[in-house]
Amino acid sequence: MGHIRSIRLALAVAAVCTAASAAAGDAKFPPLGPLPPVPVPADNPMTADKVALGKQLFWDNRLSGDGSTPCVSCHLPALGWGDGGAISRGYPGTKHWRNSQTIVNSAYYNKLFWAGSVTSLEAQAPSAAEGGVAGNGDRSLMEMRLRFIPEYVAAFKNVFGADWPRMTQAYAAIAAYQRTVVSDATRVPFDRWQAGDKAAMSAEAQRGYALFSGKAGCIACHNGPLASDQRFYNLGLPEHPDLAEDPLLQITHRWEQYQKGTTEDGYRHADRDKGYYYQTKNPKDIGKFRTPSLREVKYTGPYMHNGTLATLDEVVAFYNAGGGTAPGKTDKLKPLGLTEQESKDLVAFVEALSMTEPLIHDDPKLPGDYQPLATQ
Repeated sequence: MGHIRSIRLALAVAAVCTAASAAAGDAKFPPLGPLPPVPVPADNPMTADKVALGKQLFWDNRLSGDGSTPCVSCHLPALGWGDGGAISRGYPGTKHWRNSQTIVNSAYYNKLFWAGSVTSLEAQAPSAAEGGVAGNGDRSLMEMRLRFIPEYVAAFKNVFGADWPRMTQAYAAIAAYQRTVVSDATRVPFDRWQAGDKAAMSAEAQRGYALFSGKAGCIACHNGPLASDQRFYNLGLPEHPDLAEDPLLQITHRWEQYQKGTTEDGYRHADRDKGYYYQTKNPKDIGKFRTPSLREVKYTGPYMHNGTLATLDEVVAFYNAGGGTAPGKTDKLKPLGLTEQESKDLVAFVEALSMTEPLIHDDPKLPGDYQPLATQ
């Protein structure tokens, strides 16, 4: 009996030490917690009518070059609001060069896209709709299409007081809609657990939280309510293997180097996506990408900027090995020494940052066909 009491005492002490370690890890960084109310810019206030219009526009294929690539085509609710592929499919006849990020909780980012090229949802929308390997839409043509659809003319008049739809207003409406695509804390196991429902997270996930905040050190970059510090790091991740064999991907790589202003050598070889470097032109930023949020990642694989890791198990294994070996890797990444069970526990916790069911929005009813305008 004395031996059993000793074992129980040791387990209790270990549990206390583990919890203390997690708390100490949390104290160094902004703590995880429920998301605050969505920040709304003063120059684009939210209204129900604006959100409804933005949802229609998000689904409408007429906001693209040839009418085939609406926003939702690369951000499908059933696929975690991404497109489910390692590399986004891109505009017909092209191939994108990065993974299609989920738009869930994108309202909380201060820099959007993998390399932080824009700072608001209002600026993100035209980059996607008009980007050469994304929507490939011409702004003036898309605006004219909206003006030949009576329902849109009436909706823009109601929401913006405008006689004719303008693309700047369309992008404002889409941004307003995207601010409704957010996690619901009452459906997130970790948020419920933090709120006092101790049965909301499994014992496995609770052990994973201790690892996340302690031994694994994930909290160093995945912190705050968004579970992202929104900073940029080079993880040593290899390029997607298709880059060596897929001409369409190689074409996009060359074109992107040209568009974003790399060196001539960088353009001619185009052997890697330089990430944050395109914004700063600082060689130290080559290969850096923004820390993605861990919220809703249960539904948003494949992972990383180029989709090279298919599952959360692969993601944890990647970090457990100390990251990749590509040049410029951050010195923050070291082998973690996680056991097989600890890796499973960590995955269980990360999954507990997602809602128990994926966030789904039904397709909206879109306005009808174009109508001729009076010529006199």
